[in-house]
Amino acid sequence: MKESSQDIKRIISLGAGDDLAESLGAVAAEMGRELALSEGLSEFPRESAAGIPDILVLALADADTASVQEATECLSGISQDIRLLVVLEAATPAEVNEVFGAGADDCLRAPVDRALLQRTVARLIADRENSARSLFLHETIRIMEDCRPLAYCLEPGQLYPLTLDLLLRATNRTRGFTLFKRENVPQSDAVALRGFEGGDTSLICRTLLGDKAIDFEDFEGLAVLDRGALHDALRAADVEVRTLLVVSMGGEGNDSGIVALFDDGRPFVAQDVERADIVTRHGIAALENSETYALAKERAFVDDVTQAYNAGYLLKTFENEIQRSERYGSPLSILFLDLDHFKEVNDEYGHLVGSEALRRLCRVLEQCVRQVDTLARYGGDEFSILLVDTDHETALEVAERIRRRIETYVFEVDRDIRLALTLSIGVATCPAHGVVRDRLLDLADKAMYRAKSEGRNRVCSANDVA
Repeated sequence: MKESSQDIKRIISLGAGDDLAESLGAVAAEMGRELALSEGLSEFPRESAAGIPDILVLALADADTASVQEATECLSGISQDIRLLVVLEAATPAEVNEVFGAGADDCLRAPVDRALLQRTVARLIADRENSARSLFLHETIRIMEDCRPLAYCLEPGQLYPLTLDLLLRATNRTRGFTLFKRENVPQSDAVALRGFEGGDTSLICRTLLGDKAIDFEDFEGLAVLDRGALHDALRAADVEVRTLLVVSMGGEGNDSGIVALFDDGRPFVAQDVERADIVTRHGIAALENSETYALAKERAFVDDVTQAYNAGYLLKTFENEIQRSERYGSPLSILFLDLDHFKEVNDEYGHLVGSEALRRLCRVLEQCVRQVDTLARYGGDEFSILLVDTDHETALEVAERIRRRIETYVFEVDRDIRLALTLSIGVATCPAHGVVRDRLLDLADKAMYRAKSEGRNRVCSANDVA
């Protein structure tokens, strides 16, 4: 990363004679500055690796206000922080006032006493630094105000893109992307882009998510990078990239991700990093809040006894999956399971043993279904399993596989207690048996009771009761 004006302190002099150059050199050395001499504004470094100077000293033979205005306009196009000191060989008090009116921050008449020159330079530097601090405080306040919406953002899918937008605004850049995922949510990797044309986005997304998958553990904190895995991935997608400001977020909870900004042809400087750090701290705090919220929400939908989802979560998820099924034309099946004669277990061994048996049953059921499916305790010894993208025949096969698995499983709930349990299962499918949640649950429930009436430990289809 290139250093900023806060890192390298300089004074630039234009048109200074030998005496003035010597005095400026001595003053600069005493104040820990570097002195750079230049012939005129045409050679003035508008973009310099060393950063912007503290002061521009403009030496003129007379009160040439046009030259002062030209210098003022030149400096304003580079930075409002540069102070302009004009040194005149000859000038009346009225002409000095004209120089101030043209934009000079101070004006001295040659020959310049070194002590006066030092006091003047010191005052201009102090004024510049005070102005820079004030500007930084105002910028900090503005950025913090901009970050307020992060406090109310509880979904990572919205939080990462919002953090990207805030970082772009804080650093005055236009292009960037964010890449994130949730460890406990399958197929949750996501990417958001800013500043790219539509035709480029699909290739970039595909490259970042697949062909050149990024390991988030390779990034830590906030850094400016000119090479690495991100550069390789972007170049593989035919994206020109020089330096990236990369922010690592999350990683200790379920959520992890990065936000990366392109330099837009302007090297990142210390002020960019400072401003990005403000946004990053707010983003990480918001991410922690979202994880706390997600955990609280998850616990609200988790059964205390079995740690499976509860009926509330099942009903909410079932409704969402029915909408997805209708949108994409994919089948959706529901299994309704009930333990046979489980009351006898509670009566003989007590409810503590019964609860342990239910917990172990859930662990076995979890092994029988996919991660994308939803297992929930519906109530008492009744359970439901939501099978996404599963037609009725396949759902019946899954139900039969579960029935056989439970029938042959020995539940060792205590050193001296081994239980043999069986299930009666009803199966209904969307859209074959309807597209309304309560209708499908009712049919699966009735099919389960039919399995009970036919002798238990069996699977029945909603076709038998519809």
